[in-house]
Parts: sequence; structure tokens; C-alpha cells
Amino acid sequence: MAFESVLLFLNSVFLESHDGIFGFLGGGTHAMGSEDPIVKGVVLTAFAVTGFGILLNLFNAAVRKKMVDRTKLARIMKETRSWQKERMSAMRSKDQAKINELNKKSSYMNKMSMEMMQMNMRPMMITFVPLILIFYLVLPVLFSHIVALSPVSLDIIPGNFFHLTCTAEQAADPNDVCPAENALYLWAWYFLSSIAFSGIIMKVTKTSMDLS
Repeated sequence: MAFESVLLFLNSVFLESHDGIFGFLGGGTHAMGSEDPIVKGVVLTAFAVTGFGILLNLFNAAVRKKMVDRTKLARIMKETRSWQKERMSAMRSKDQAKINELNKKSSYMNKMSMEMMQMNMRPMMITFVPLILIFYLVLPVLFSHIVALSPVSLDIIPGNFFHLTCTAEQAADPNDVCPAENALYLWAWYFLSSIAFSGIIMKVTKTSMDLS
């Protein structure tokens, strides 16, 4: 519910068209991209968009490495996980004395959890601005609406809010940007390529949120 409220707030504040800032997610005539892009060609476009995703992931990793005290974060995570594990074990065995003892640390553990959340959120506040600028001002000018053709539909999310690939109805519409069914949108390719490389980059740069 809170996530939907944030989307509605952003949609109303950054209203760019009658479909709003997130109108491109539905595809169609409001899909992100240019009819006369600077970068032309399917192969070049695919590699260039992937490059943007990799560069932003590297930027995010560099900021995170600079701003997050990994030793302190690891200590807090280990401490909170140990407390949660002990508490769950005591609750399963119905050891009320142990539960009462652990509950005395609740305020401290909540404080540690909040500090851990803040440590993870601070880098995001820095990387959010360039991400939005590139996403809305650079990518739509450089690249076309469609990047590649998928062999199958990638619209696995129920409803019509997200469209990663073109539908048959959109492909049949002469006024639509979709040249064929299952054609992959620019924003979708950027999203998928960023997700694909984010884990690798975090492992290589040792900036993963999982410190186990």
C-alpha cells in the first residue's frame, strides 16, 4: 500500500503527460525512446544501453564503497540476526524467561536495525539523482523505443501496468511504436541488463548487501 502511494505521489508531482511519469511502463505511444534516435542499429543500441546499466552499477558500487562502513555494517547484521535467531528459538520452545530476557534488548535492536537501514539508504540518495537524469533525459534521446525482439513475451506481471514487450494488439496498431509482437522496449532492456550485471558488480567490488 505504501509503495503504491509513493508511485501515485511521484506520478502527480512529476506529471509530464496525461499518463504521468510512469506512462512509459505501459508502452504504446508513450513508450520511452525516440523516433529519430542518435544511436541507430539494434546491436549497437543493445550494447550501448547495457553499457549505461553497467556504468550506473559501477557508480552505485563506488558510492556505496565510499559511504558504507562495511565492518560496522557486518557487526550490526551479525548482532541483529543472532538476536532474532535466539528470540525465534525461545518462542518455539515457549521459554518465557528467555523471551523476557531477549525482549529487554528490543529497543537496542530496533535502533541497530534503523542504523543499518540508514547506512544502506544513504548511498541510494546520492545515486538516485544521476539515475533519474540519465533515465529521463539521456536514454530517450539517444535510443529508439524498441531495442530487441524477444522470442517469447516477457509480460509475466499480472495487469497492464508493466509492459516489457509489445503485445499483439500493439503490434497490429499502425500508430503504435511496436514493430512486432514481443519486441522489447528500451526501458525494459535497460532494466533487465542492469539487474543482470548488478549482482556480478557487487560481488567483484565487494559492495553486496549480503555480508554472509
